[in-house]
Amino acid sequence: METQPIINIKNLHKSFGENKILKGINLSTNKGESVVILGRSGSGKSVTIKCLVGLAKADKGSISIFGKEITSLNNNELNAIRVRIGFMFQNGALYDSMSVRQNLRFTLKHHTQDLAESDIESKIMEALDNVGLKESIDKMPSELSGGMNKRIALARAIIIKPEIILYDEPTSGLDTITAREISELILSLQEKYKTTSIIITHDMACAKMSGNRILILKDGLINAEGTYEELEKSKDEWVRSFFI
Repeated sequence: METQPIINIKNLHKSFGENKILKGINLSTNKGESVVILGRSGSGKSVTIKCLVGLAKADKGSISIFGKEITSLNNNELNAIRVRIGFMFQNGALYDSMSVRQNLRFTLKHHTQDLAESDIESKIMEALDNVGLKESIDKMPSELSGGMNKRIALARAIIIKPEIILYDEPTSGLDTITAREISELILSLQEKYKTTSIIITHDMACAKMSGNRILILKDGLINAEGTYEELEKSKDEWVRSFFI
């Protein structure tokens, strides 16, 4: 029996004033799948995931998550969907005035109101153990390296055990070795928790390692789709330019 896609986007359009960003995006992901979105700056990658969680309102088209059409939901109904989704933002987006423990605690408390203190602590330790940073629990973000900040951001994304994780440039600003470590972490957590992932990246090593399937955006449309190996051998010169 064919299963319903976890995410299903059909004919998605989005403009800002006269600037048409998305011109009819079609995208679907199955449970446990990891989809990478590539594209030049301004091609609409981030706008796509903003529309996906209602942070930007679609002008036209359908967006279905967990079988629910989200374009017609009110804010409370949208929030019920959002609590099942984890985010890893490009800049990490940790609260500077909070320690690592407090950052993770804040996310948990916001997500689940009635957790016992012992449960909160064990979930924080599990999340930090997953990213190899248990010893950093009482450090402030300013005391962490760029790679450590990304790891904590990843811990924060997975601490709620989301069914979907959205990654916006998870390896940006990192050196090659640290970027690879983050990509390996994404892959291992994907396998451990069976999450469905959408990863926006310019990092081809990250795309190759973490994506089951790659979509390439061009001029507001998906121009190409396939595995890393398939797209690398594309006869389309523009598609191949990503792999040079």
